[in-house]
Amino acid sequence: MLSIEPYKIQISDAAIADLKDRLGKARWPEAITHDWSRGQPIKLIMQLTDQWRNDYDWRKNERELNRYPQFMTQIDGQPIHFVHVKSPLPNALPLILSHGWPGSFVEFLDLIGPLTDPMSHGLDESIAFDLVIPSLPGFGFSSPMTSPGWDSARTAKAWDTLMKGLGYERYGAHGGDAGALVGRELGILAPEGLVGTHLLQIFAFPTGQLGEMEKLSPFEMAGMANLANFEKYAGYQAVQSKRPGTLAFALIDSPVGQLAWNAELWFGFEGEGAARVDRERYLTTNSIYWFTATSGSAANVYYENAQTGAGYRELNNPTPTGVAVFPEDFRSVRSFAQRSNNVVHWTEMPRGGHFAASETPDLLVEDIRKFFGKLIAD
Repeated sequence: MLSIEPYKIQISDAAIADLKDRLGKARWPEAITHDWSRGQPIKLIMQLTDQWRNDYDWRKNERELNRYPQFMTQIDGQPIHFVHVKSPLPNALPLILSHGWPGSFVEFLDLIGPLTDPMSHGLDESIAFDLVIPSLPGFGFSSPMTSPGWDSARTAKAWDTLMKGLGYERYGAHGGDAGALVGRELGILAPEGLVGTHLLQIFAFPTGQLGEMEKLSPFEMAGMANLANFEKYAGYQAVQSKRPGTLAFALIDSPVGQLAWNAELWFGFEGEGAARVDRERYLTTNSIYWFTATSGSAANVYYENAQTGAGYRELNNPTPTGVAVFPEDFRSVRSFAQRSNNVVHWTEMPRGGHFAASETPDLLVEDIRKFFGKLIAD
């Protein structure tokens, strides 16, 4: 039986003062170019640093986060932090939400109200959810990382333990980015009581068979172009898959270094995500990484998955699976995904990018409700 204790975020005044002091002493590289071709532009990182040091109010955001009921437990020797918000409606479906890298549970704040209390948000009350929103092992308050081996498959097993430990015999899952890998691994595990898994990405790729690419729709072809661009620039993925321990020294010691490194995925390799980012919320997640000194252990999940193939391997996923594909993301391809997944729901969205829970929560809420509503009705 899990031992679960209430948790409240309480960062010391000294830690906040130290962060501001470090931000004020930042050393800046010489700009070889002022565009996005070699990395995040100095101008952007300077703007974010100035906001973090002079305008951002951690205490205000800490109070906001502490409005949500939070808890700590330990699973397989690893501290696990999670938010647990119950619906006021009877027969709500328990749903576990998994964030990605470099994200946090903060990504899901805009989903909590509509999913748990649909009536208060003008939505049909026939489908509502009890939400469990953990921090991935080694991320934020789910720290310190106590052992190696925490790939997405091990996290999926831990999530099932968490849901059963909370007394939920029947539940659903949703995830994006690294959380999508966990969600698919849950589908592969197919524990008793898992009714379905809803994903923002399925990482399935062409096999090289003749005529395979010619069958793709224009939407899917544009997504493959997004993927090619991603592979062109995604240096963070290569480094974190191979040498996260060396990278950790820089990320843990420099808040500006952490800020710039995490911007790679949030703001995009060519600035394509900049207009969609809520900078206040971005700085809240960066603050969590900084105050918990977990940028290194968060990067570690890439290394662990690279050793086992978790999240990417084409093992059979028999669990009913829904996929929401956003146009500014690299876009999953249904014909590739169906090779090893029981895809029963597929939505190509009109707008939005990689961090849909923060960027387009209205569309994501609608799709989650539609997917699980059909499963419950069946």
